[in-house]
Amino acid sequence: MPAAGTRVAPPPPPTGQDPRPVSRPAPRRATAAALVTALLAGLLALVAAPPAAAAPVLLSQGKPATASSQENGGTPATAAVDGDPGTRWSSAFADPQWIQVDLGAPAALSRVDLRWETAYGKAYRIELSTDGTTWTSAYSTANGPGGNESLPVAGTARYVRVYGTTRATGYGYSLWEFQVYGSDGGGPVLPGGGDLGPNVHVFDPSTPGIQAKLDEVFTQQESAQFGSGRHAFFFKPGTYNGLNAQIGFYTQIAGLGLRPDDTTINGDVTVDAGWFNGNATQNFWRAAENLALNPVNGTDRWAVSQASSFRRMHVKGGLNLAPDGYGWASGGYIADSKIDGQVGNYSQQQWYTRDSAIGGWSNSVWNQVFSGVEGAPAQSFPEPRYTTLDTTPVSREKPFLYWEGGEFKVFAPAKRVNARGTSWSTGTPQGRSLPLSAFYVVKPGTTAATMNAALRQGLHLLFTPGVYHVDQPIQVDRADTIVLGLGLATIIPDNGVTAMKVADVDGVRLAGFLVDAGPVNSPVLLEIGTQNGAADHAANPTTVQDVYLRVGGAGPGKATVAMAVHSDDTIVDHTWVWRADHGEGVGWETNRSDYGVRVYGDDVLATGLFVEHFNKYDVEWFGDRGRTIFFQNEKAYDAPNQAAVQDGPHKGYAAYRVDDSVTTHEGWGLGSYCYYNVDPTIRQDHGFRAPVKPGVRFHDLLVVSLGGNGQYEHVINDVGAPTSGTSTVPSTVVSYP
Repeated sequence: MPAAGTRVAPPPPPTGQDPRPVSRPAPRRATAAALVTALLAGLLALVAAPPAAAAPVLLSQGKPATASSQENGGTPATAAVDGDPGTRWSSAFADPQWIQVDLGAPAALSRVDLRWETAYGKAYRIELSTDGTTWTSAYSTANGPGGNESLPVAGTARYVRVYGTTRATGYGYSLWEFQVYGSDGGGPVLPGGGDLGPNVHVFDPSTPGIQAKLDEVFTQQESAQFGSGRHAFFFKPGTYNGLNAQIGFYTQIAGLGLRPDDTTINGDVTVDAGWFNGNATQNFWRAAENLALNPVNGTDRWAVSQASSFRRMHVKGGLNLAPDGYGWASGGYIADSKIDGQVGNYSQQQWYTRDSAIGGWSNSVWNQVFSGVEGAPAQSFPEPRYTTLDTTPVSREKPFLYWEGGEFKVFAPAKRVNARGTSWSTGTPQGRSLPLSAFYVVKPGTTAATMNAALRQGLHLLFTPGVYHVDQPIQVDRADTIVLGLGLATIIPDNGVTAMKVADVDGVRLAGFLVDAGPVNSPVLLEIGTQNGAADHAANPTTVQDVYLRVGGAGPGKATVAMAVHSDDTIVDHTWVWRADHGEGVGWETNRSDYGVRVYGDDVLATGLFVEHFNKYDVEWFGDRGRTIFFQNEKAYDAPNQAAVQDGPHKGYAAYRVDDSVTTHEGWGLGSYCYYNVDPTIRQDHGFRAPVKPGVRFHDLLVVSLGGNGQYEHVINDVGAPTSGTSTVPSTVVSYP
């Protein structure tokens, strides 16, 4: 429709009719009258005739096709959509069977043509889907004639399948051609799938030079804390011998099986801190996933700090969380993993382990939290400082890439309630599988407009390792959309836009990427749901997993709020939201960001919440019935003086504040630390602030002054002893109120 005020040219005349006046001799009166009558009748017929409908377009030819089975190697599903009448798909000799085609984008359909071979379907359905998972029937018959069938089909779908329930012969189902017609909307169709780019390194057991490639990338990434390199190593199912995969910054290593034990490394996946003189407190932004390890000396070393996930791993031995020499280490995360031996915590100041099985755990330092962990130490806070929950209230594991049937797929694990132990140890994991063709593979240089066009088509997004600038928000509006990053893919918003906005819909899954603030202030970097949204998502929540947000460090960056959560029932499972205290572009106003995480939705659950150094509140909670299991925080180092952090009558902004409007809230294993190195005289009234109500409860809280650089007067509200001196001894509260 034209914009208001736009002048629209009149339509052209009918084809073959000259719009210019024609001069001709005057006919006799009777002849002229007849001619006038005939001309008027013709013109009226032209005006009354409806416009010709656009011819249906063949949408399926050459598109990705899959099937439940194939008779032999010469009869694949793709042969039914290749436009060649001499090639065919044929199935196994059993009922039921199906063949489906992915049109690449939702389309308005008009008909399906089936050209059967002698082995045809007697009873079958034509089914439609927008996501390849949920299907509706658009046509069915119990007495199909075989031969060439042209079937009217109405509906909008991206995926179309023929689902056969009864064969007409003793053979299978066999189609020379399976053709889907309709309207493609007239715009370009973005393809799903494709190669994963040069920074995704895929190995199988016969690949030569695996160790050399691992070493080459580690040399580049070992100390590249704020570099632009991004890498992912993927190992196809099988056994690999004699490897030591040292994992540096922005590096992901993962197996490509459905279960960790499908891919075994007889060797190590190692993180140490030689690059930083044995100090592991800056070993950020890396991941190990979906592998079984037989460590060379019986114990694998994983000495990391924030934004380093250890997921879906099976260590057939012990796991050491400290660097060589037992230097400092500052916290991490394990989920859905099995460690047969003992986890050596040693110098790790804080750690969260979820839905796993371990052979034991050593010492506690400040704050060690377990939920749903078989073999976890018993609840004993404040000494040793173990917080142990028997189960995790709600969890759903992170989506992951895997290899099956000669192609990449993405598996999205199912939700679990009151989970304990791993999701994979008792058999085939529960969840749904999607072909890579259901994803738009995002590569460096891809614009936000293209990403949004792909999302509108019904595609999911798979970010390959790289750095991506966006000049408009990535808009995730469709339920059950997956946005999955490989190799810590990084999104930078330009010109102060929000990097990503998620609508208030069911089941969106965000996983495996970093959002890095740009130099122009963004009102929010990541927004989950819409303001005042009230939809119930309890049955199918949105999940945010291994999604990290950074303001400064790699260069100047600003954001008023890093993450805002509006959708009810959202699960935030392992995030590090960080206003940088070191690197480039760091200063009280240079990388200004007042709020780390603001939660407005009800029934939001955070499992593994790391939020640090924001100018005002690190976490603010406005929604009701929120829960947090494990919170790690440091207050902003660089506050210039006491006045800069004065919160009305309160000295210092609380690390974690629950709004006075909230009636129900609960937290377990929450810690806040201060290191005011610019003005060590700064004092915090408390680390935690919450309304005094029966439904607002906290368990196992602590505050710590690091070396006496600033002090806390209390732990929560006016409860808890003050910190003092330089000994870094925590002040604790076991239960509040």
